[in-house]
Amino acid sequence: MSRMMHSGFEIPSRPAHRTGLLTRLSAALAMQRSRARLATLDAHLLADIGVDRRTAEAEANRPVWDAPASWIG
Repeated sequence: MSRMMHSGFEIPSRPAHRTGLLTRLSAALAMQRSRARLATLDAHLLADIGVDRRTAEAEANRPVWDAPASWIG
């Protein structure tokens, strides 16, 4: 629903560019949380997902805006 009616006044929905910004911000924060969790996994769990400690630490230390192109869009 793009608009709501309430007591005769229309309440417009958010502009599309703000929705996109909020979506990108939410995705970036989720990626940051995921990377932080990756850094806390022990060797056994890292082995289960096929990642060594050095690779996990490198991924965890990447800046939030540094995402693979396949993750964006």
